[in-house]
Amino acid sequence: MASNRSFKDYVVDRFYNELFVAIQSFTAANYEDLDLRLYRVRNIGSIELSDIEAKFVSVNDLPDMKIEFDVAVEAELEVREADYHYDESEFCKQWFMLKCTGDLDCNLDDLIIFSVTKYVSKNKQPKPMSDFLVPFINKEQLEDEATEFLRKYYPEALKKPMAIEPDKLAKRMGLDIKIQRITEDFSVFGQIFFFDKTTELYDSNSCSMVQTDVLGKTIIVDPQNFFLRNLGSVNNTIVHECVHWDKHRKAFELERLFNKDVTQIKCQVVGGIKDNKVRSATDWMEWQANALAPRIQMPLIPFKMKVNELIRKCRDELSNFNLVDIMEWVIDEAALFYGVSRCAAKIRMVDIGYDQAIGVFTYVDNHYVKPHCFKKGSIQKNQTFSISIKDAIVESIFKSELKEKLSSGNYLYVDSHFCFNHPKYIQFNENGTTELTDYARFHMEECCLVFDLKIKSVNKYGEQFFTECVLYRDAASSIVFEAHYSSENKDNLNHTEMIKQYNADLLSVARKLPMNFSGALDALIKWSEMTEEELAEAAEMSEKTIQRLRNDEPDNVTIETVVQLCIGMKLPPMLSNCLLRASGKSFMMTEQHLMYQFLLNSCYTKSIYECNDMLVSQDLKPLGRQNRVA
Repeated sequence: MASNRSFKDYVVDRFYNELFVAIQSFTAANYEDLDLRLYRVRNIGSIELSDIEAKFVSVNDLPDMKIEFDVAVEAELEVREADYHYDESEFCKQWFMLKCTGDLDCNLDDLIIFSVTKYVSKNKQPKPMSDFLVPFINKEQLEDEATEFLRKYYPEALKKPMAIEPDKLAKRMGLDIKIQRITEDFSVFGQIFFFDKTTELYDSNSCSMVQTDVLGKTIIVDPQNFFLRNLGSVNNTIVHECVHWDKHRKAFELERLFNKDVTQIKCQVVGGIKDNKVRSATDWMEWQANALAPRIQMPLIPFKMKVNELIRKCRDELSNFNLVDIMEWVIDEAALFYGVSRCAAKIRMVDIGYDQAIGVFTYVDNHYVKPHCFKKGSIQKNQTFSISIKDAIVESIFKSELKEKLSSGNYLYVDSHFCFNHPKYIQFNENGTTELTDYARFHMEECCLVFDLKIKSVNKYGEQFFTECVLYRDAASSIVFEAHYSSENKDNLNHTEMIKQYNADLLSVARKLPMNFSGALDALIKWSEMTEEELAEAAEMSEKTIQRLRNDEPDNVTIETVVQLCIGMKLPPMLSNCLLRASGKSFMMTEQHLMYQFLLNSCYTKSIYECNDMLVSQDLKPLGRQNRVA
């Protein structure tokens, strides 16, 4: 379906004569009341309409396919003098407002112009529509629009929690559902036909597009929905198409007034991110269908009732009163009950005020991020505490504010977060791996840095979420995000005092280090209180190598060896920089070396095995014995 067909243009092109005659009749009968600005004509003897120009059309939505609309017209009038002593005439302009009604079911053949008045101001329409006959619906109206839809087609869903049965909804709307492959590349998951049509659909048996007869009022759902996504997405697709039928038939009829061959709306899988400032009529229709479908499937008040019921049940059974710990179970149970996807249920939970849902079912670098929560209002809906390794490296190298914070060793990269380095927030588990403490997970705003999330790219199977302001990273989502260090990060005064003392202690150690490599290494091994045997295991190198480096000044120590030693001793950045300078080595602008910098600045409490896992995840060479095996 084409977009941006102008209703004003259609009205002017088709009904120019009717508008002209209506204004001409009005001016002839009411010219004394027009208050025209005339300079030469003293007394109006006659007035003649010479031309009209429609300035805008303001449309109000009515039931069924009826509309009413105001046409603001600028008229050019020729006015003649009444006194025969003055043979004067002049042209002037006057704005008029024409109120009209019509039915799109009969192509506006029943147009009635029921009033003409002088234009005073634009009338505010009760249910306004755009010039493309798409309803104006803003974010604040979405809940009311979903409620109105259900009141019309599925009123029982407003009385108590229940799952909307898509086939029953479609039947009540007079629509049929057909499961049929649509395209070969799965680029269209759903399609609604307004009129009978012979169209091309993909045939799995012949592996080709074939001519197929489709009746009007038919919703076609591609069965690949079941395989590429899930049942919840299938249900959403059907409800999505039902919204198109209810809200966008008038926009579709406008298109047919220009092009009789148009019969259907195809709902394509998003293949990229468009400029939100420039939206076509089709874009707005898709946004509205995307926004309303989950609100129809999970209506506000009954959904809140169900969520509260699930929370009470879980707390009674598990005796766990921490919301973030039970949120995963609640979301999954809500998704199962309503027949929607986990992601849709999660977003709806946030929608009704459960910010705790934001920190669950988050995947970064293909790894599950442990549930976490934060003080309400501490971050915006396009912000996050979780950041991928690749984004973390880039931001730590090129964002000076973040680079300064990390070079001090005061923030560590733990569980996909940059967390303040303090035992209150970071601990070692039984496997010796660093992790956030429970306190940190429940108070992220106190200890973790904030990042702004932006959509980077979407492949052809990507999904556009039903709201613009909430971005989530779900395991099943194909949307690729990138995170950027937020300018809203503020220093915590309590942390500042801890940092001062910590830095003072490290500075004291650094000042006493010898300038040569073997001397610096010897002093740092003593500071770490590790034996050579312990360091050899922690750094993935032999004891003999450590003894040689410690006792004899090496001719050419490799940068990998220095990095291994720093990781093995868990040296804070200030001390690892000292050892690096003593070696005479420096990092270059290569991916491998940038990763080394990141490990030494942000991951120095991790074991060499954890660091190697991170290196391998970025397709980089591991350190130590793993490198030799690789």
